[in-house]
Amino acid sequence: MSVAVTGRRRDENSGNPHRDTAALADAGRRRAKRASARRKAVPYLLLAPALLTFAVFKAYPILDSLRISTTTGAGAATRGAGMSNYQRLVHDPLFWQALRNTAEILVVQVPLMLALALLLALGINSALVKWRAVWRLGIFMPAVTGLVATGVMFGFLLDKDSGALNWLLNGVGLGKVDWLGSGSGARMAVVLVLTWHYTGYNAVIYLAGLQGVPKDLYEAAMVDGAGPVRRFRSITVPALRPIILFTVVLSSIGTLQLFDEPYILTRGGPDNATLTVSMYLYENGFHYFDFGYASAIAYALTLLVVILGVVQMRLMGDRDK
Repeated sequence: MSVAVTGRRRDENSGNPHRDTAALADAGRRRAKRASARRKAVPYLLLAPALLTFAVFKAYPILDSLRISTTTGAGAATRGAGMSNYQRLVHDPLFWQALRNTAEILVVQVPLMLALALLLALGINSALVKWRAVWRLGIFMPAVTGLVATGVMFGFLLDKDSGALNWLLNGVGLGKVDWLGSGSGARMAVVLVLTWHYTGYNAVIYLAGLQGVPKDLYEAAMVDGAGPVRRFRSITVPALRPIILFTVVLSSIGTLQLFDEPYILTRGGPDNATLTVSMYLYENGFHYFDFGYASAIAYALTLLVVILGVVQMRLMGDRDK
């Protein structure tokens, strides 16, 4: 009898072996799930500082400016204005003049700059050019020059009385040109500054694209009797179409947001001839403290950028699709 009692106690103390195995398996699964959840959470934890910074300093101001665009006044006098700021845009002659000035600069400057950039890239990519890295560095240097420094430098170069450019014109028997004192001259001065500053940047992008075009295509075309112009049209341009589209869209967006160069050179003058949309936005926001109208201008400019980008993508996108 004592033996039976002892055996029963041993069974009670040892427990059910199947139940122990199931409990261990459940504990292992729980540990595996916790470890998997921690591994999945690591990327989000690493991204959290960047996402928080973006939310606070980018997303919130963008969304709040939409709210501000429906208000008028400043400080304690701020009140709701509905869509009146956007209606005011339609009847504001200064806004339309700023938009017209920006469009004229864009239509002249972007094609001129990109054509020069492509020519520079073709020249540097030529087999006849040596020290290619030095040339690439040289044409890229203006792009790393500060915009304020660039504007100040060209202000001295284009000065009517003591500028170097008018000194050269006098040297060849031509009269002085009031580059910054006339409307057309001031706009051309802005075009000149933009072209000098950004041509090398785009040329380096084109050069990278040209170096990716297989040389076998050019050799086969030469065997077939294709000249330089035909090779450029049939091989170079199709190969660079995505890069050309990229530079056209990027340059157009940058020109629509033009601010630094005309602000440093002319302050929007003479007689608002170089006033751009971004400058007009700045004046309303930080000179007149009309933040509601300035926010409306900002959203109108954003809409123009989106429309222009979509149109350019449609016109210059992949035609095979």
